[in-house]
Amino acid sequence: MHLLVGLQAQVPRDPYVALRARVEGFAPPELEEALLDRTAVRIGVMRGTIHLVTADDCIQLRPLVQPVLDAELRRHRDFAPLLVGVDLGPVLDAGRRLLEQPLSGPQLRAALAERFPAHDAAALAYACRCVLPLVQVPPRGLWRRSAQVTVATVEGWLGRPLDAAPSLDDVILRYLGAFGPAAVADAATWSRLTGLREVFERLRPQLVTFRDERGRELFDLPDAPRPAPDTPAPVRFLPEYDNLLLSHADRSRFARPGASGRLTPPGGLGWGTVLVDGVVSAIWRLEEDDLVLRHLPLPKRSLASVAAEARRLLRFLEADGELRPTEVD
Repeated sequence: MHLLVGLQAQVPRDPYVALRARVEGFAPPELEEALLDRTAVRIGVMRGTIHLVTADDCIQLRPLVQPVLDAELRRHRDFAPLLVGVDLGPVLDAGRRLLEQPLSGPQLRAALAERFPAHDAAALAYACRCVLPLVQVPPRGLWRRSAQVTVATVEGWLGRPLDAAPSLDDVILRYLGAFGPAAVADAATWSRLTGLREVFERLRPQLVTFRDERGRELFDLPDAPRPAPDTPAPVRFLPEYDNLLLSHADRSRFARPGASGRLTPPGGLGWGTVLVDGVVSAIWRLEEDDLVLRHLPLPKRSLASVAAEARRLLRFLEADGELRPTEVD
């Protein structure tokens, strides 16, 4: 979680599956304990989406992504028009006081409606969500139980303020440590921040550079591991939203040649991905307690490895169903 600068966490169980794929012997109670003792939190950071981050990273990252959340507030189709001309200062002050203690969305909207009856309460609550640093508090995000989203301010939940002078340079170095070699556009996709070319140029003396097959300049840390192309990569089941696939502008490095569109998830959302030899070769999801698997044609040995890992994942998810594989033409 720290090395990845956070884990995508819109779906409460996703970080557990993501950590299982990355940490040998990971057990869900480890993460539950971190959420309960407040050393880890769920908060909107990179791309304005909910991530699981350490408390220390929350303090640094949240102020850096404020421009992303400001843009969301300005362009929201429904709420932005309702906030034109509204003085948000008193609203945010009230929201900050209210959210020193955890509140659900309905509770926050009701409290704001009582204090500001002339304005749309849902729009005011959305403004609080975008401008105030708010964490989603447990039991949301726990392994064995969850709940509706309930939020509190970072200051109220962690007992300390945001970093007054966070370093974007440090964050980009950590991004490269997790996802390099990467282009400036990759880091922009990961964070949704603009103006990163200047940061990379400032860091250039500390980095090494490469050119990919299309001539794009890629940056990396000098001592980062760069395995040879023929290095074996074990089968990995990733959750629906995984940082690996959301942290690059060009995802072709994870795609099998000629496979474009063949694994388009049926029925919309809810499908995770499966890496075979480091590329996406299947998608999966739980239906009832069964693990449904849609895979591209694979050699028998690879398919056996996928099936074995799928059964291990079923046990991890405490699902007592069966594996239901289908080959996609």
